[in-house]
Amino acid sequence: MIEFACTDQVAVATLAQPARGNALSESMVENLIAWITESVADESIHTLVLTSTGSHFCTGFDLGTQPTDTCDEGVVSRAASDGPLLWRFARIEHLLSLLWNAPLRTVAVARGRTWGAGADLFAACDLRYASAQTEWRFPGAGFGLVLGTRRLASLVGQARAMDWVAHGRRIDSGDAISAGLATALVNEPDHWQEQLPKLAVDRSTYAQLKAATRPDLGQADLAALVRSAALPGLADRLEKYKNSSKPRK
Repeated sequence: MIEFACTDQVAVATLAQPARGNALSESMVENLIAWITESVADESIHTLVLTSTGSHFCTGFDLGTQPTDTCDEGVVSRAASDGPLLWRFARIEHLLSLLWNAPLRTVAVARGRTWGAGADLFAACDLRYASAQTEWRFPGAGFGLVLGTRRLASLVGQARAMDWVAHGRRIDSGDAISAGLATALVNEPDHWQEQLPKLAVDRSTYAQLKAATRPDLGQADLAALVRSAALPGLADRLEKYKNSSKPRK
């Protein structure tokens, strides 16, 4: 579930499924894509804000909504299971590319766990605010997925991005600030409006400034994502990761 609002030329999307850690379901991704597309088409809007309810910003890909297609023999068909998953990840990459290249100011306000696709959402925005208790992880490489890494490297540098992703690091707010992943800390994430600076340029000029200072990584990132996700056994790898992530009794 996502709550949408728009006030004073600022469009806000609030991830509002706290019982699932605001993990991205297929419908949430499609609704965010539609929201960005519609906001870009509305010339009265100059800023997009992503925020959340509950204890966490977004815990990543919703692992509870995987396909369950089977063969006649009752054995899981890898092709049937991998295909829908690849599509879902491709749509997440499309969402991230829309955010990264949007001709508007984009803002993320994080708290708690900001993991996986949630961390990628955060990194794709222009201004990235977080509470002191925010924690980031980029675990997709743990099941063979290359998603958002190039954008992360453009923010924090190639060596640090490789270290974080390849070693499954947990990043605290201090490291996020010093590395440039987070723009600033906010004491009260719900009061992000107080932190948001007033734009000194019009929307058209902002779009030109953004295009001049931010490379369009869309084609390369989509290619990297599809190459990694297209390797047979994606559903199996994701299931193993899901099981390995469960707390031990």
